[in-house]
Amino acid sequence: MKTNNTIQAAIDLTAGALGGTACVLVGQPFDTAKVKMQTFPNLYKGLIDCGVKTYKQVGFRGFYKGTGPALLANISENSVLFMSYGFCQRVVRKISGLEKNAPLSNLHNATAGSIAAAFASLALCPTELVKCRLQAMHEMKLSGKIIEGQNTVWSVVKNIMHTDGPLGLYHGLTSTLLREVPGYFFFFGGYELGRSFFTKSGKTKDELGILPLMISGGFGGISLWLVVFPVDCVKSRIQVLSMTGKQAGFMKTFASILRNEGILALYSGLKPTLIRAFPANGALFVAYEYSRKMMMQRFED
Repeated sequence: MKTNNTIQAAIDLTAGALGGTACVLVGQPFDTAKVKMQTFPNLYKGLIDCGVKTYKQVGFRGFYKGTGPALLANISENSVLFMSYGFCQRVVRKISGLEKNAPLSNLHNATAGSIAAAFASLALCPTELVKCRLQAMHEMKLSGKIIEGQNTVWSVVKNIMHTDGPLGLYHGLTSTLLREVPGYFFFFGGYELGRSFFTKSGKTKDELGILPLMISGGFGGISLWLVVFPVDCVKSRIQVLSMTGKQAGFMKTFASILRNEGILALYSGLKPTLIRAFPANGALFVAYEYSRKMMMQRFED
């Protein structure tokens, strides 16, 4: 292969950014419903009730609140994630004593993805904090927790900087790490397992078409969320409710939800998340794989 490590990293970063963009454009309305239902489970009876109330109260644009930071969050996360993933694959290959271009097993790829997620969390946390606050701003005003809502990215960022300083952008970092690191083990593991299933027809993983990639990516996304959803619920609570003042840490918030609301509260918003996971993550991997392959071929030529 003619591409060196620097070019390879740039290709992975660019392809990851394109994948993150596709993921947001496909799944944003369901992500908005997820955050609302996680943070205020008593306000909504289910996904349809959440959708109807959001439309009546805010209109269609309510489903796309936080799209700007969501795009920024996914582009930054997936850029760093896939760039780090390529690097971590090389590290895993070296630790396992494999040759430089030797194929990795599904377990190896899952491990590389899990390690890469730690780096991606640092890029993701600030942008996802802003996204979650914008998505739940209407409910925060409705519940009387805040008097004046911030309706733009800049107003939310300015409030965070004024109240908590630069470190305030990392509210929920522990929860983000607890979600990302184990979650992406199952994300990449599920994706590679899905691709392995489709190679039984005689094709290699690199030869798979759009539909197998969509199904494999969707399977990876569902695998991630089924494992880490309670952690994500705690993260959303911390990031949204911290705008009213100092919020308890992960363990105290987790215990408070269990004690006051029961275990089912940790799964509020699971339905829109799983509905979103399949097409959104399918689109992510299709955009990533095809753009990466195109750029690789361009540099090879």
